[in-house]
Amino acid sequence: MIVYSDLLRNRPMPRKPASPSLRLVDAPGAGGAGAAGGSSTDQIVDGITTAIVERRLMPGTRLVEQQIADVFSVSRTVVRQALNQLSRDRLVTLEPARGAIVAMPSVEEARQVFEVRRMVEGGMVRQLAAQITDAQVAELRTHLREERGAVARVDVSGRTRLLADFHVILARLLGNEVLAELVADLLSRSQLIALMYQSSHSAEHSQSEHVQIVEALERRDGRAAVRLMEQHLSSVERNLRLDPRTPDLAAVLRPRG
Repeated sequence: MIVYSDLLRNRPMPRKPASPSLRLVDAPGAGGAGAAGGSSTDQIVDGITTAIVERRLMPGTRLVEQQIADVFSVSRTVVRQALNQLSRDRLVTLEPARGAIVAMPSVEEARQVFEVRRMVEGGMVRQLAAQITDAQVAELRTHLREERGAVARVDVSGRTRLLADFHVILARLLGNEVLAELVADLLSRSQLIALMYQSSHSAEHSQSEHVQIVEALERRDGRAAVRLMEQHLSSVERNLRLDPRTPDLAAVLRPRG
């Protein structure tokens, strides 16, 4: 199954779960630059990216170079190369005094990301509805079953990955790798936003909206597919706390009882 972090790196995602610490993935063979599956830099980028999008590294988490170097059995120079790449991808912020931290997107950035997603993904499903094949519909149905299974198992990291993968798969079905990479980038930024601002948004609700989108695509109903995609993204955005109320300090601090 295609996953959106694969598209960001064009490499397989690590599959073994990690603890909440910086032991992000098992360092593959303590890999050097010639290790199977890619360079050490790629492996570090993959590990940190996956930990972020699977909600095991929270925004604001400090990424200590020596800890990462120990996990992957590499030099700190290699770690810095990986952190620089993650910084270019806007997943990590490099600060002079604090070093590297997982990025903390602002409320305004969150709104802008969802605005761009609505524009991009609305056009994407309109085009897909006009050319989707029965085999592609079957592929989407298979993915929906995997989503449903992960939601039923309360597999938080699995359902997070699968619900995001759905959007990249739609782009891939158009045969447009540039579009798929763009959507993957927006999804990674959306995951950071969700980590900071998500309320009790229901994974079941998102999954059911995916089903409705696929049903519209199966009917080749481009207008309905666009409407459902826009509603889906707006629903996700509404479930983020992007307008937190300023608390009444006196009420918050007043002794109770």
